[in-house]
Amino acid sequence: MSWDILGHEWAVKLLQGHVARSEVRHAYLFTGPQGVGRRTLALRLAQALNCQQPSAPEVPCLHCRTCQQIARMEHPDLTIVAAEQVGGTLRVDQVRELQHSLALAPYEARFRVAILLRFEEANPSAANALLKTLEEPPQQVVLILTAQSTEMLLPTIVSRCEVLRLRPLPLQQVDQGLQGGWGIPPEEGRFLAHVAGGRPGYALRLQQNPELLEQRKAWLDDHARLLGSSRVARFAYADVLSKDREALNGALHVWTSLWRDVMIQASGAAAPIANLDRSEEIRDLAERFGLDGARQTLAALSHTLDLLGHNANARLASEVFMLDLPASS
Repeated sequence: MSWDILGHEWAVKLLQGHVARSEVRHAYLFTGPQGVGRRTLALRLAQALNCQQPSAPEVPCLHCRTCQQIARMEHPDLTIVAAEQVGGTLRVDQVRELQHSLALAPYEARFRVAILLRFEEANPSAANALLKTLEEPPQQVVLILTAQSTEMLLPTIVSRCEVLRLRPLPLQQVDQGLQGGWGIPPEEGRFLAHVAGGRPGYALRLQQNPELLEQRKAWLDDHARLLGSSRVARFAYADVLSKDREALNGALHVWTSLWRDVMIQASGAAAPIANLDRSEEIRDLAERFGLDGARQTLAALSHTLDLLGHNANARLASEVFMLDLPASS
């Protein structure tokens, strides 16, 4: 029996068992890269807990008013808490407001469900404030946190949650799912599966929002231009990009994907590349900079993303990366 989710069958089966046996935990933590399906799984659990017409105790119909409201994240007993933007900060006042609502009995559903997205973005005060709720959860309340990894959260938070680690799916499974479930043409499905790196949610987001693919292309074009630019031009670019933290994070992730492909190409590994439309560029970069150059650039990208994750000065972090970015001869 399915929750109409692409992949992650083991996680669905585990959660279905919890619902069927009335053994639902008071708090869950779904980890994995953005776009892998963390939020979708959280919403399906909320639907399974509160569906008005389930085909089985653990299988939501997905069509009743409650299921539809939860899917739209508009149900009165569902609360979504997140930073205002990706790469932003989840504040302590948001957690305190959530705690006030959780103290109330469910309005019309069996359970109040709170989904705290990208909880690695919570500031220390917000994380510590949530601990009280995790230690003394109200009745008929289920908390679901999502994060990229447990290492980015307080150990005391992680220890109070049932942790489900979601990983990217095989590219062929995503490709086939896009074709069979959403009628996406084979060539487009293959391209999206590769670009998304096996993350079905991200692949669908790219397909449904063509402007995201245009932005990806622009960042890759900018990267190619920066390789041959002067330090002055690089710093000017860093100054503009660092003013939008979400865009900066997006560009760095796209460039990370490119350099991971370069490392695959330079090493001769059999792993598939993500950026199929940049295969010629990837081969050229592998020839020019080699395996060591790819590793060094990936390390610089990872360090910069880590700095931004710890709220470092965006402009300074960007400028340091521009110094580390290799230069075309």
